[in-house]
Amino acid sequence: MGLHKFGMTGGAVALPDEGGPLSYTVAAAQGPVRLRYFAPPEQLRAYFGSLYLFTVDADHYGDATRADVPQLRFMLAGGGHYHFQDDVVMQTPDVCLLGPTMGATRFELDRPSRVLGISLLPAGWQSLHGGDASALADRLCDLAAVGGAHHADLLAELRTIDEAEAEEIAARCWAALGRLVKPLRGTTWALLDAVDGWLMGEGSPRIEALAEATDLSPRQLARLTNKYYGAPPKLLARKYRALRCSARIALDGESWQQLCEEAGFYDQSHCIREIKHFIGLTPHQLQTEPSAVAQLTLLRRSLGSDVAMLNRLS
Repeated sequence: MGLHKFGMTGGAVALPDEGGPLSYTVAAAQGPVRLRYFAPPEQLRAYFGSLYLFTVDADHYGDATRADVPQLRFMLAGGGHYHFQDDVVMQTPDVCLLGPTMGATRFELDRPSRVLGISLLPAGWQSLHGGDASALADRLCDLAAVGGAHHADLLAELRTIDEAEAEEIAARCWAALGRLVKPLRGTTWALLDAVDGWLMGEGSPRIEALAEATDLSPRQLARLTNKYYGAPPKLLARKYRALRCSARIALDGESWQQLCEEAGFYDQSHCIREIKHFIGLTPHQLQTEPSAVAQLTLLRRSLGSDVAMLNRLS
């Protein structure tokens, strides 16, 4: 399955601060769905993953998104509902802060919609929300109601910009988010670096390796990863193992049967259950009939080192 199937295009757009480096983008379309990604400005890459414009030209559309990092989503037009893995259904507010998801999440749009979204890394979560990420895992909140009027003001501003001016929409959003970021302590940055490296570095991350790298007890690690990532280490390890494997199956064309043992699954049935839980599709479906959103979400990897590894694989 090659990226050319999705009509992928790439380019560069200017960042909010003139004279700085360029921010590369990738765009694609599949059926009624269009998705365009923007890499963040360099000074924001430790806080945010990709920014994306998601457009659906259909009266009703439903699909599933993989387990992911938290998302800030502005409903520029349209609306709908989220169906979480535990069968809780929540209406999408105009300024939606979606917590970290620990399973595939289904969404339904009840009219043509345009959504501006930003992936939040742990430092970005602390800047915009500041609370324990696990308290909002597989849930959402109305950030305009709980986070201050400036979020509603930004939405109103973004709605005045023509859809064709995607670069301007992205630039305004990055500028606004840049004013909200908060510095973290050096010890916190060190912890986040260690956890990110642990999640990305092993086929089946071992908690003992993270404890050794951080010199923290399992209880301390659980408290801190719940706070910053939304789940304890064991669940995070399962989540990112499934995410890495799904990308290798769908984008690299690797055999999921061969990945089973390499990635530390007990057997093929275990592999199928885990990928279905976190991705929403079986390994066979990823190879043969991935949904439009599953296909387009994988394009984040095309942004390369302009986006944090944690966001490219989630």
